[in-house]
Amino acid sequence: MIESVHFRNFKVLRDATLPLGRFTLIVGPNGTGKSTVLKAFGMAGFPGGYHYEQVASIGLNGTDTPKVEVNITWVDGNKTLVQWNPGNAGEGGFTGSHSNRDEKDRWIRGIRIYSLNSDAIARVMPLKPQAELLPDGSQLAIVLDRMRDQYPERFEILNEALLRWMPEFDRILFGTPEDGQRSFLLRTKNGHHGIPATELSQGTLLALAMLTLAYLPNPPSMVCIEEPDRGIHPRLLREVQDALYRLSFPENYGEQRDPVQVIATTHSPYLLDLYSDYPEDVVIAERTEQGSCFKRLAEHPHLSDILLDSHLGEIWYTGILGGVPA
Repeated sequence: MIESVHFRNFKVLRDATLPLGRFTLIVGPNGTGKSTVLKAFGMAGFPGGYHYEQVASIGLNGTDTPKVEVNITWVDGNKTLVQWNPGNAGEGGFTGSHSNRDEKDRWIRGIRIYSLNSDAIARVMPLKPQAELLPDGSQLAIVLDRMRDQYPERFEILNEALLRWMPEFDRILFGTPEDGQRSFLLRTKNGHHGIPATELSQGTLLALAMLTLAYLPNPPSMVCIEEPDRGIHPRLLREVQDALYRLSFPENYGEQRDPVQVIATTHSPYLLDLYSDYPEDVVIAERTEQGSCFKRLAEHPHLSDILLDSHLGEIWYTGILGGVPA
């Protein structure tokens, strides 16, 4: 897994180090680099597909400008360095044994970044082998269809979880609008009526995509997800937290697989409240005169005293902990 990432001249991250654990929730105002962090991981996996102008901080141009760097430190102490030079595409450098390079490169290419969109989630999709959930949530219908056919026991567990999350539905069903296409429906618990995905609420679709991510039989090496709470009722946020922790801490859920490193962003004090007992999982993003920076919530010198009489989300909202609009 990745222990930390140092960004230099990467968009708004001119000189910033992001500490990471198995699970990391980043909170902070707009424009502090939360989304930039997620994009950086995608770009690090395919550096040659991006040019200097696409990744450089504003104001960095010309032949004498410094390199753009994403320097990844792994938990084993090795480092992976990705650089962009003026006028050139990215080029990855690596320190450590050659035997580990291919393994770590594959791990980086296995990172997936999600910004879920309800319209994309509900979309009818053509069937294809080895389909995976796309960044906006599209292809969910064929991902679920494949899970039903190839991993039926896991599909049944997913249906049981669906009933816990949304008790009005008891099963995922499938439709074939045209030859070679697949759509999905949710069956109501009362009356067993199939409700097409296109008629489901935005929150229901977003929740189902989140739930599916948590139960994928072969999940990505890292999941980066923007605002997993978006469009979801606050009463479901504990289930969202549980889904994300299921990815990161499979051993706590009876899963026998490698843990998935998860990075999520949020503006929700309700979601942040759920991490009062896990401050080591929270990173606060702030903007300074030198650019954006990150700090672990657990490192706040007076956190335990501050939390005595108030909820974490409420305290963050007031600005006492930082990471709010100036």
